Amino acid sequence: MILLGMAASHSADRKLYDAIFEANAACQKAISQHGADKVTNATIGVALNEAGELALLPTMETVYRSLPMKDLSAYAPIAGLPEYLDAVVDFTFADNKPAGYIAAVATASGTGAIHHAIANYAERGDFVLTSDWYWGNYNIICNETGKSLTTFKLFDEDQKFNLKSFTEKVDTLLKNQNSLLIVLNTPAHNPTGFALSEEDWDNVLSIAKTHADKGKNISILVDIAYIDFGGEKNAVRRFMTKFSSLPSNIMTLFSFSMSKSFTMYGQRTGALIAVSSSKEVIDEFKEVSKYSNRAVWSNINRGAQAFLAKLHQDKTALAALESERNQVYQMVQKRANVFVEEAKQCGLNFLPYKGGFFISVPADNPVAICDRLHEDLIFAVPLKLGIRIAACSVSLAKMSGIAAKVKAAFDKV
Repeated sequence: MILLGMAASHSADRKLYDAIFEANAACQKAISQHGADKVTNATIGVALNEAGELALLPTMETVYRSLPMKDLSAYAPIAGLPEYLDAVVDFTFADNKPAGYIAAVATASGTGAIHHAIANYAERGDFVLTSDWYWGNYNIICNETGKSLTTFKLFDEDQKFNLKSFTEKVDTLLKNQNSLLIVLNTPAHNPTGFALSEEDWDNVLSIAKTHADKGKNISILVDIAYIDFGGEKNAVRRFMTKFSSLPSNIMTLFSFSMSKSFTMYGQRTGALIAVSSSKEVIDEFKEVSKYSNRAVWSNINRGAQAFLAKLHQDKTALAALESERNQVYQMVQKRANVFVEEAKQCGLNFLPYKGGFFISVPADNPVAICDRLHEDLIFAVPLKLGIRIAACSVSLAKMSGIAAKVKAAFDKV
């Protein structure tokens, strides 16, 4: 008998392929051969300055380095530091806190928040719904937790939110499921830079209420990882007040991340926030989330939590950090604007960009397009439906001309 493997049957066929990291690895190889100045890295989801280095917020470093060693080394409570959780709620909603009961639990960045939402608010064997343009890790988390991911078409023929596709998919799924978790990444959607309008949200919630009236449980997870690169702080959060006083069988969840908004990518600290009109639902949320924390990572990075709590209390430092963040936002926005304008000029079709780190171009053969771009030493990410350009990581000087080269790659392929 030949032993082929030892993994359990449900895990044995799992192999991780991440298009983003694969594309970045190819880019790094090209850099080693040709030099960084000649290579354009449009693959990675971190903000790089014009010199190609991490665009870190100076105030973050100052406040973080001021923390006592005990805050960097000690354990945190399983649910998170109470002062951190208070800060998370304030930073999530700003001046747009919905009416209702609200609670938060610390997680391993936004990814951990998404994990807990899928683990605890979708039945095993059920479908989780998101848009057809989505961050690939949603699917991995669903597979890991015994769920299946299915999608609706994000854009209609006018490149607006496809309400018809969304409605049809929700209706179909709830014919066979008693509950549904819907994941919507907005504003500054990854990978397109799209954002739902307030009218879009009215329509989404109207559909949710229709099914809630029929006794179905609806959970809506709003992935806000890039929200602070989507526009003015309160303008991009105005939709959040719409989650006030919803029926008790509609729950809203938010995945908060410190990675982008505070340039603490490697600290892996975030939170899952819940809003409900029912105290019982929120009490349950706190218990099941703490249970998941204990099971998956026990507790979260205390140092990053202590940093956010201290920042929250220091209004001068907070104002300085928000000013620094705005500079990074403007930097990324200028790069995106160059791509958008040049794409219009050369006739390149791209998806509606409203803000954030990424712009996407629909393609039937994204791998072939990206391979062709490699000849120009431009590296983008091939997705199922197109290619993703990371405006966050491409300098302003290198961004000029990329749209025309992408168009040329389309024409040749």
